[in-house]
Amino acid sequence: MSVDDSDRGHTIRTGGQGTRVGGPRVLVAGASIAGPALAHWLRRRGAEVTVVERAPELRPGGQAVDARGVAREVIGRMGLAAPVRAACTDTAGAHTVDADGQVLETFRADGGDGFIADIEILRGDLSRVLYDDTRDGVEYVFGDRIAQLTQDADGVDVVFAGGNRRRFDLVVGADGLHSELRAMVFGPHDRFLRHLGHVLAFYSVPNEFGLDRWLLEYQDRESGRSALLRPIQDATRAMAMFYLPSADFDVDHRDVAAQKVLLRERMAGLGWLTPDILAHLDDTPDFYLDQVAQVVMDRWSSGRVGLLGDAAFSSSPMSGQGTGLALVGAYLLAGELAAAGWDPDAGFARYEARMRSFVEANQEIGRLNARSRDVPGPDAEPGPDFAGEWFTELVGHAINGVELPDYAGVPDSAAPAGSAINWSAKP
Repeated sequence: MSVDDSDRGHTIRTGGQGTRVGGPRVLVAGASIAGPALAHWLRRRGAEVTVVERAPELRPGGQAVDARGVAREVIGRMGLAAPVRAACTDTAGAHTVDADGQVLETFRADGGDGFIADIEILRGDLSRVLYDDTRDGVEYVFGDRIAQLTQDADGVDVVFAGGNRRRFDLVVGADGLHSELRAMVFGPHDRFLRHLGHVLAFYSVPNEFGLDRWLLEYQDRESGRSALLRPIQDATRAMAMFYLPSADFDVDHRDVAAQKVLLRERMAGLGWLTPDILAHLDDTPDFYLDQVAQVVMDRWSSGRVGLLGDAAFSSSPMSGQGTGLALVGAYLLAGELAAAGWDPDAGFARYEARMRSFVEANQEIGRLNARSRDVPGPDAEPGPDFAGEWFTELVGHAINGVELPDYAGVPDSAAPAGSAINWSAKP
């Protein structure tokens, strides 16, 4: 497959031999985690995959994300246990502190699926692992996006913002919470976004705080705000994070200048190390701020167009399982499409049937955790009781409550040798 967009200023990398070998042509929108993970499995099942990403390159940094339970199993089946392990944060645990920095509580990493998961990695680092794994067999188009699409019984005609026109058999939106493809095909964002009443911001800062494998969090219970510093692999830097309640969030998710103004205003007077963290707001390379929100949809497909990850079923950062949903969803979506002979009606339907209860359990945890951070008021509902057996069962379903078929009868061009994964062994 040849692509000539040199006059459009796009960054394009084309992998493989450049010729079609008979598999379906699949376009994936989004190159964060869900998109490259899906590209991995689609390629192995015999599809010819193009991933389009509106950013000019992979986005670095980001919050720490976790892979628990079945998501770890998916990473093992991808053959990526070693590179993922090598990129992990290696966090020893977490301290909650008071305004003077005195430790109030300590949570140690337990090497499993707890508060600090065994597999904890910065979003940007996981994205890089997935991209490095797929770039030689998948076409990546950076600095472009889907501007228009029209589907018929046999395929999807796509017009890109850069002017290129191409036809695909299937299109999948893995372009995040504010998915442009979802809005284009399924309707406006406000039909599906559920704001949970909080805002989250994070960005990297110089490690002038002496962090050494321990996460620090300061919470102001009266205002519901919190500031957090976490170590990353680069010991010279740290990742800062802020939570704040906000029922009236109205800043454009792409207006970074307005977001920084909002963060400074809402974090004024918080105390602890907050002024020192905010001092780096204008020189950080990876600032991010957005509402804590979920995506709730009755269906994740329409004809030959489907959705994956946050674009389809964001559980919000409050669930701690967004990455797990993306990885598991990618495995199941590619597997079910291939098992259905690439028939979109059957493949998408079976993918949704397998994922739905797993998604709902994780979204419920996200809502409960968001409620637990609400500022108490005279008319507020009691906070959730996380000590009950019901919550233990809910967590179990959210971590392991989905079957991963072997897809023994489905083509697999790159199955990793062996199936035993020793997650405790570090490279």
